[in-house]
Amino acid sequence: MNALAAGDPTENDLHAGLSADEAREVAAALPLAHRFTLGTEITPVQLAFLDLHGFLVFAQVATQEEVDAILAAVDEVQTQFLAEGRQKAHGVPIWVGRDEHDAPYIQRFAYLSMFSDTVRRFVTDDRFEPVRKLIGADARIGHDELDGVVFNRYVKAAGSLRPQLGWHTDGLRDVFYGELPGPMLNVGLHFRRIRVEDGGLRLIPGTHKQGYWGFVFRKLYFLDHRPDAEEIPVETFPGDLTVHDGRLWHRVAASRYEGARSRRESMYVPYVTGIRKPQTEDSETKGYMKVLNAGMRLKAWLVRKR
Repeated sequence: MNALAAGDPTENDLHAGLSADEAREVAAALPLAHRFTLGTEITPVQLAFLDLHGFLVFAQVATQEEVDAILAAVDEVQTQFLAEGRQKAHGVPIWVGRDEHDAPYIQRFAYLSMFSDTVRRFVTDDRFEPVRKLIGADARIGHDELDGVVFNRYVKAAGSLRPQLGWHTDGLRDVFYGELPGPMLNVGLHFRRIRVEDGGLRLIPGTHKQGYWGFVFRKLYFLDHRPDAEEIPVETFPGDLTVHDGRLWHRVAASRYEGARSRRESMYVPYVTGIRKPQTEDSETKGYMKVLNAGMRLKAWLVRKR
């Protein structure tokens, strides 16, 4: 196994007993590309690294067999949705672009674990308990809350609706109400070997602690795709798990390649606290999602007219 891919499983034992100050000193000395190992507990150094930089990368939390099974499950759900002519899942629009073969290609699945037992079993596995507790002692997986388990697919092809995603934070709604958002952790699983040239997740470390001005005006939300001098690429191997604070400025860069080589898939698991707010198949599409969906439909229409 590639040593870079695997991470260092002995590191957790070395870091387990460190004080908060010692852990912060160790975390500050680690390279930004450091790959952690997910153990039975989140270590003091992992906590310190997350607080300092706003993200963590855990090496190969899922096996290749599990990665393959989830990708197969996604294909099965796509086949079902396309056969049904389904437009929404629990009120969230389904975006159907085209892949490198000009075939229909669903590029964002919401509530995936509501439609796939394979995905539901995987995300509820005990190995993710340390991540759940990192969100909160009473945190739960929101299978039918928020947008549920979300699966994103990117491909650089003529008919693609999502070759990339512009700069944004996940705290814009709070800012519009005149408040700075609190900590919000995004937990993602990654399915391909993504190098710098393959595009993928870009983060600006430390921006989870920025002020109001930075949240609102540092970037033009979603429309700005330009590289930033302070950004870092998050390289991944199949099965990697990332945790990043949604208050960070982040984007998904397009691949330098076209077609199959440009494909990137990621799955985000919502850990929710507080009062349950389940969504059903009869739920109304939220206003902001209607706006995004209108933009995607316009883009799909323009692609068809080419």
